[in-house]
Amino acid sequence: MSDTTIRTYESNEVEAPDTETKAHEDETVCPECGGNVVADEERGETVCADCGLVIEENEIDRGPEWRAFDSAEKDQKSRVGAPTTKMMHDEGLSTNIGWQDKDAYGNSLSSRQRQKMQRLRTWNERFRTRNSKERNLKQALGEIDRMASALGLPEEVRETASVIYRRALDEDLLPGRSIEGVATASLYAAARQMDTPRSIDEVAHVSRIDPMEFKRTYRYIVRELSLEVQPADPVQYVPRFISELGLSDGVERRARELLTDAQSTGVTSGKSPVGLAAAAIYAASLLTNEKVTQSEVSEVTDVSEVTIRNRYQELLEAANVPA
Repeated sequence: MSDTTIRTYESNEVEAPDTETKAHEDETVCPECGGNVVADEERGETVCADCGLVIEENEIDRGPEWRAFDSAEKDQKSRVGAPTTKMMHDEGLSTNIGWQDKDAYGNSLSSRQRQKMQRLRTWNERFRTRNSKERNLKQALGEIDRMASALGLPEEVRETASVIYRRALDEDLLPGRSIEGVATASLYAAARQMDTPRSIDEVAHVSRIDPMEFKRTYRYIVRELSLEVQPADPVQYVPRFISELGLSDGVERRARELLTDAQSTGVTSGKSPVGLAAAAIYAASLLTNEKVTQSEVSEVTDVSEVTIRNRYQELLEAANVPA
């Protein structure tokens, strides 16, 4: 019987490197001279730093075409999807199927495909609102967006109103109150917090609830959520009313001066800011010889002519201007 030789590996033998390590080394080492490999991003090439061998050319730059100098700018320029927003009940993270019955090439869909897409839209809407809370939120945010558009309020006011409504919903303040009422109160509070106030009459005009219910709900929301809402400044109403009346910048400056004098003497305390703004505009127009009638100011500001006359006299007395 012949002897058989059995080969064994000693424990001190070096194991062969795995495939991953080899591949990594191949990427960073020149196949010709073993030198260091560098990437030339300007030319889209990978070259050896020692012998100059071009290892790879016409590389695709998968980075962005823009530059960012800090993290905030990078986040702002990033294009990885639509930004999240509090103005949508799902914060804009769900899928939305467009209403156009066309394919990716702009061609109209067939009748059968249109029916299929309509069914998909229906089910998509059902999946987006999974419970009663989300349905409530969807209806309220749609109402906030509608009223804000009618009042010409900017996007930051809509975002703030959406956050206020979400807080009211999370703290269970809605039972016994209508969705429209809380949505209207949230929008009115947000407009005042963001220094773009609208009068109660203006908001009530675009709302679908009774003005008294709106006022009660507003006071309740502000109290329960401990919102910091400062008294409206009459000066904040002036630019919008001046623009709607078509008056000059000189009238606006004079109106601001009249209101500043009135505030320093305490005349504005306890009085409607909209009425004070209307009276200041009327007085300033007379003082700058750009006469406008009380009825025109009343129509734009939604303040009665009696209120304008009363506040007009008070503002002139506070500024020591003879009537």
